[in-house]
Amino acid sequence: MQRVRFGDLDAMQHMNNVEFLRFFETARIDWFSHALPGHAPGSRRAFGFIFAECHIAYRAPAFFGDEIRTWIRPLEMKRSSLRLGFEMRVEADDRLVADGWGTLVGYDYGAGEPRPLPDEVRDRIAPLLG
Repeated sequence: MQRVRFGDLDAMQHMNNVEFLRFFETARIDWFSHALPGHAPGSRRAFGFIFAECHIAYRAPAFFGDEIRTWIRPLEMKRSSLRLGFEMRVEADDRLVADGWGTLVGYDYGAGEPRPLPDEVRDRIAPLLG
């Protein structure tokens, strides 16, 4: 869960649209720590992911102090990519403030090029699809 801070607001006093992506990114990293134990998103020596595409549908404004809970779910897994869906709701009233998806591409940081998803990644994520 993440709280909307004063610095997250725009001139209209609701959460700035760019902050929704930051909230999604933070939730995505948390999700990976549970779905792929041992995955080190900050390590450039190991297999990782590059965020290739994102779609955000803004459903309602979020305001200063709102506690936002973001749910992440894998939607689709291909040879070298993973699409994660997300939904953001205000904890106090279950108001949907945004939903959407992001596509991540498997990447070998050591070699500096895209790679297919390793079997151990596929094995952990496949049961979560749907």
